[in-house]
Amino acid sequence: MRIYPNDDRLVIFDADGTTIDAFHAVERSFQRHGMALGHLERFQKRRKLFKYLGGLREFPNNLRRQFGKQNRTRLLSTLTEFYRHEACLYPGIDSLLRTLLATPNVRVGVVTRNVTFEPQETLTCLFRRHGIDSREFDFFTCLPLREDKTLHFRRIREHFAINPARAYACGDEYSDYRAAIGAAMRPFVVAYGAEDRQRLTNVFSVPEECILSSPEEFCSCLLHTLNLPIPGTPEKG
Repeated sequence: MRIYPNDDRLVIFDADGTTIDAFHAVERSFQRHGMALGHLERFQKRRKLFKYLGGLREFPNNLRRQFGKQNRTRLLSTLTEFYRHEACLYPGIDSLLRTLLATPNVRVGVVTRNVTFEPQETLTCLFRRHGIDSREFDFFTCLPLREDKTLHFRRIREHFAINPARAYACGDEYSDYRAAIGAAMRPFVVAYGAEDRQRLTNVFSVPEECILSSPEEFCSCLLHTLNLPIPGTPEKG
């Protein structure tokens, strides 16, 4: 049996769709270029390849306007500016992050495949607007879009010598769940981001117990897991 040198806990956050309301950021950016994303419910049910091309109603116009390097560059520039100056964290996430960052023996950070230009600077601006100094994170890793998170999760856990049973990874897609399991970590999967509860359970067989339906439920569940006070509930006597 391996003996770990500390009692630290580890929490890895995904950015888009878990902490950040990415859908409305993309939706508003699309609108500024004459495109439509469709309703969140339809977006969540689409296969990954078609997420940002829209459904049958939006697909032809979106494909035409995204085709070509210059069009994609303009769209990404708009998305980057929106993230930096207007995009929001989900309700309660700012308070959750401040609580975890202030808690001794909890290692906290972000592993993301955010697609904006200079994503670390982009997300630093966004967190700063919500009163979060990203320099306080123990790690802040931005990955290429198609890169798997599993190896990075494992490296972070091993770097801090965290017992796998005390390590948690939070995301909004099946790939996040798979990466957490692959790194011997405990998964939290939210169903308000890229994929809904029905798709997570019926298509990918993610256990119901791992899925959180709202930002409020996610924050409360994570705080309870870490034995931290949950706002609005009586303190334990």
